[in-house]
Amino acid sequence: MPRQRLVLIVVCLLGLLVVGGLAWRANSLREPPAAAAVGGPFQLVDQNGAPATEKVLKGKWSAVFFGFTYCPDVCPGTLQGLAAATELLGPQAKDLQIVFVSIDPERDTPAQMKAYLSADYVPKSTIGLTGTQGQVDAAAKAYKVYYAKVGTGPGYTMDHSTAIYLMDPKGRFRTVIPYNQPPADIAARIKAAMD
Repeated sequence: MPRQRLVLIVVCLLGLLVVGGLAWRANSLREPPAAAAVGGPFQLVDQNGAPATEKVLKGKWSAVFFGFTYCPDVCPGTLQGLAAATELLGPQAKDLQIVFVSIDPERDTPAQMKAYLSADYVPKSTIGLTGTQGQVDAAAKAYKVYYAKVGTGPGYTMDHSTAIYLMDPKGRFRTVIPYNQPPADIAARIKAAMD
């Protein structure tokens, strides 16, 4: 009886190994796991006051970043870096748009966004998005963006994430471009994703 029990245990273990191996093989033959859950539905308004949803990301590659128009250095630097990277992309630049989402809707009205994005160093195809505090909160949450108001009164500033999120023409997250990368590195990351 003890020998029969031992044989039964061994057979069961072998069966589990075979089933587990088949399950692992089936999983390994599937498509790779989906990209990180960054992005998703949002309802904002663009710099012209028109409603804008995640559909603005469809049809083009999108370099999405969150900031605010009163930002002293990070946001203008990011826009300048993206502008220079866009020039380095050559013909592929026509397939890229920059999407700047405000995390300061208290001051960043559509009119303020339009004025800010009219600067010479900002690519003309840049889309500026803002909205109510609730709308901005929802968009920031979808993109895993941190931000917080610092100080009080009209001179307050905003602390915020600095990454650029590269989204593909179907609006899906592809990669993160860290802050303060040289334009050549930004362009190289975008090209690598596009190819």
